Amino acid sequence: MTPTIVRTIARADPGDIRRLGAAGVATVHEAQGQRGLLRPSMRPVFPAARVAGSAVTVLCAPGDNLMIHAAIAVVQPGDVLVVSTTSESTDGMFGELLAESCLAHGVAGLVIEAGVRDTAEMTALGFPVWSKAISAQGTSKTQPGSVNVPIVCAGAAVSPGDVIVGDADGVVVVPRESVAAVIVAADQRLAKEERTRARLKAGELGVDIYGLRDVLAQRGVIWRD
Repeated sequence: MTPTIVRTIARADPGDIRRLGAAGVATVHEAQGQRGLLRPSMRPVFPAARVAGSAVTVLCAPGDNLMIHAAIAVVQPGDVLVVSTTSESTDGMFGELLAESCLAHGVAGLVIEAGVRDTAEMTALGFPVWSKAISAQGTSKTQPGSVNVPIVCAGAAVSPGDVIVGDADGVVVVPRESVAAVIVAADQRLAKEERTRARLKAGELGVDIYGLRDVLAQRGVIWRD
């Protein structure tokens, strides 16, 4: 692939993005048929981190953050940088100075399948980041890559403009063309969970609510005193 920077991408409606963010990663993942979840090795640098925004995708050489700098030149406020590398890397490709630059340009957060550094400083800034490693290993700024092309990040396919939702449970990607349907399914799931929560709080058993007594019997489980 010829190194490419795509300046203009389609994005989801901001209101729809906010609704997916409010639903949270676990609900969105279930609402779209348990698809789109990034590997659980992708963890937030601070537990309270939350984000929802349109993906600006970045493909970097391992140990080189040149294309992250390039991506910041084409972001819009509310975007989430989603960074993958052409081969595995745990080097600290993002730190406090890049976080300051992202904040200055309205970037909502970062998801990077590599390492980050300066986590205390990023926590103090309140800049939400999910990464697979924390490492002080420095990086170069010399190798070309691409911005706003389809990538695979932590096992999930991400296209420019897809919606990224991140919280303490991890990160999930929603294809832009599926956003409306996933919102409907997420709202339905949240309403169902609220009804189930009320029944559980009232003392009903999960084995009865979910019809699990028949499942236990079918699996040959017996009850004994």
